[in-house]
Amino acid sequence: MHRASRSLFIHSPVAHAVLSLVSCTMLGLGHVGTAYAQSPGPSQGKAQEQPVVPGVRTSDGSPVQLRSSSMLAEQPPGGPGIELPTFVYGDNLSGRPELEIIIDGNAELRRGGSAIRSDRLEYDQSTDVVKARGNVRVNSSGNLFNGPELELKLDTFEGFFTRPDYKFLQNGGHGVADRVDFLDDKRLTAHNATFTTCERGEGPSWMPAWIVRASTIKFDKEADVGEASGGVLRFMDVPILAAPTFTFPLSDKRKSGLLPPTIGLDSVSGTSVSVPYYFDIAPNRDATFEPTFMSKRGVDLAGEYRYLERNYRGELHASLMPDDRLRDRNRWSYNYLHNGVYNTGFAGIGNVGVNLNLNRVSDDNYWRDFSRSGSGSVLTQRLLPSDASLTWSRGFFATSLRTLTYQTLQDVNAPIVPPYNRVPQLTASYTRVNVPVAGLDGLDYSVSTDFTRFESDRTLTRQPNASRAFALAQISRPWIRPGGYITPKLMLNTTTYQFDDAIINGARSASRTVPTFSLDSGLVFERDASYFGRAYTQTLEPRAFYVRTPYRDQSYLPNYDSGANDFNFATVFTENAFVGNDRISDANLLTLGVTSRLLDPETGAEALRLGLAQRLRFEEQRVTLPGVAPVNDRFSDLLLGATVNLTKAWSLDSTVQYNPKTNISERSTLGGRYSPSNYRVINAAYRRQRNVSEQYDVGWQWPINDLWGDKGKDLGAGRGQGAGRWYTVGRLNYSVPDKKFVDMVLGFEYDGCCWIGRVVLERSQQSTSSNATRLLFQLELVGFSRIGSNPLKTLKANIPRYQYLREQTVTPSRFTNYD
Repeated sequence: MHRASRSLFIHSPVAHAVLSLVSCTMLGLGHVGTAYAQSPGPSQGKAQEQPVVPGVRTSDGSPVQLRSSSMLAEQPPGGPGIELPTFVYGDNLSGRPELEIIIDGNAELRRGGSAIRSDRLEYDQSTDVVKARGNVRVNSSGNLFNGPELELKLDTFEGFFTRPDYKFLQNGGHGVADRVDFLDDKRLTAHNATFTTCERGEGPSWMPAWIVRASTIKFDKEADVGEASGGVLRFMDVPILAAPTFTFPLSDKRKSGLLPPTIGLDSVSGTSVSVPYYFDIAPNRDATFEPTFMSKRGVDLAGEYRYLERNYRGELHASLMPDDRLRDRNRWSYNYLHNGVYNTGFAGIGNVGVNLNLNRVSDDNYWRDFSRSGSGSVLTQRLLPSDASLTWSRGFFATSLRTLTYQTLQDVNAPIVPPYNRVPQLTASYTRVNVPVAGLDGLDYSVSTDFTRFESDRTLTRQPNASRAFALAQISRPWIRPGGYITPKLMLNTTTYQFDDAIINGARSASRTVPTFSLDSGLVFERDASYFGRAYTQTLEPRAFYVRTPYRDQSYLPNYDSGANDFNFATVFTENAFVGNDRISDANLLTLGVTSRLLDPETGAEALRLGLAQRLRFEEQRVTLPGVAPVNDRFSDLLLGATVNLTKAWSLDSTVQYNPKTNISERSTLGGRYSPSNYRVINAAYRRQRNVSEQYDVGWQWPINDLWGDKGKDLGAGRGQGAGRWYTVGRLNYSVPDKKFVDMVLGFEYDGCCWIGRVVLERSQQSTSSNATRLLFQLELVGFSRIGSNPLKTLKANIPRYQYLREQTVTPSRFTNYD
């Protein structure tokens, strides 16, 4: 854009050539701001602004008007076959038509996403080469270069820059070099160069906290990779890495190569050192090979492979430790996950879903010796499922075929009764909602069937293997109005068994049919209310739920998959007291409940919820699980719940199961969260089940600087609160009956602006008599690499609402450094 405060001098012989170039320039600037054309004339003393494009007219002969626009294109204009206009500005312009332009004083040239400023600028139009001298500044799509001398071919962006400093847009990395050779607009080589992401301080003696010095550094901005040759990485002026050649990322973009080594201390494995290698196979496929040396055990060879396609995705984790010195044997494990939808090629069948979750380990002690799974943040389980299924649906019909087997990792001191394998399980269902039948609208009905073959080790289960066929038919008619609803429902459960051996009554087969009737109803009352100086919509929502299921003797039937429903607000309004299909509870009961809520009248957000529910039994429940006495209490325990979210900072949630006969709380849960701003969160919970367990659980992330009044600056999520700040992080889980901490995570983080230090101690309970302890420490050089063990997954898994101190969520705009 022409600056009116500057004088524009043009020698007469070249006036028309220069002005022709300027006219093209003005046309190109229409998308960045208001642009104007200059009318030529030897007697014109100053520039005249006219909102037209010279020489260009519309179909009706009128001049094309220039208009301002606030739309800034992130992708610079241009491409194959597109010739971009060139913009030139300056105090004095001279030159020869179609040959050269010389600008002296405040010289500026722009083309596409590149801008060059200097004291003097020469542009050779025939070769498309720019030579700039004195205070040269280049902005290439937001990447900045400053130095004394530049020579550059504009179209291909080939050339050199002497003694420049540079700063990249993507990660804020910057440095200096004796010379920079531009290979194109995406690649350059810096000679005798430095690189760091530490913000430049004041004074000539400033030194960054970390810096890379190398004989050459190649920057590939298309691959977002830097490659240093003859380089040394220094932290606090201490060399911590030196190599003939090493690469580093310029963004979070994936690239093949060695990842930073991981170092850790573990009470079981000793000192461990991992050196992962990452394979960027394709945009939708990658792999990682991670050998780990453990001082007490040997070498563990682990790997991961991931893929993602339009219709399916999956990942494979596997590890092998030859000759583990801890057990004097080979150790291995694998986990394979796959989910996808495949077209069968048959018009009448269509797509079939495939789901795999396969898990196996080498021995029973694996869960104890490898306390973490392949992800590093999830505890290895003692019950490992291998689940494979095929699913298909068409309209209202759905079916599936599934096999589910378990590997049970046994402990002689705490044996586990393994669940039954399902080899196979075949299900089918037909579901309709809001169907008109015989002139009656709104009927919902469904039929579900299940055939399962149950198999397990008889020495552990002490029940015969069996085949079970189950069917459930149900029909209901909901009447729903703004002020309430009522839903009657009829259900019919029928089951048949074929046993491999005789059961307790001597039979080798059995059957059971159980009908159920339920009636669910509720009302909704609303009113405007005001509490704590705020307006709310208050609701009162009473609910009544009646169930009638006649008694059928099921005590002689083995139990393959049934268990008691947890007693909470979600299950208290259900027909069956059990999950699974081997037990259908008899019932003649009425559940009464009431809920009151405070809602924001504008957004509908729930600020407060209070709930109360209780079951009234008209007959005792005689159907129970094996070894459990019948339920004969006419009144169940009282269920009370409260959730409070009156402010964004505070959140409370509590549930109490109260026994009115003994006036004792059978089970209590109280949880709360305080999070007034980013990086400040405290989670606390108290859980108690009478005569079973009692635990306190506290987790937090909090700046220690708050203790001496240094509140810092909230720069937003993923950006920290400024340099020089300490954070404490942790989680403590304390068992009152055991009088000890069951699980513990304690650590500190330090934000040094361009580097972050973390130290985390983790202690996890493995059994009643053993635990595993490991020490995690990490040095994160922001925008460059992370060195040491990785505690971030542990912190994220253990501390709700934990926030990373650095996490780029938005790609910077190229106009961030626009000038």
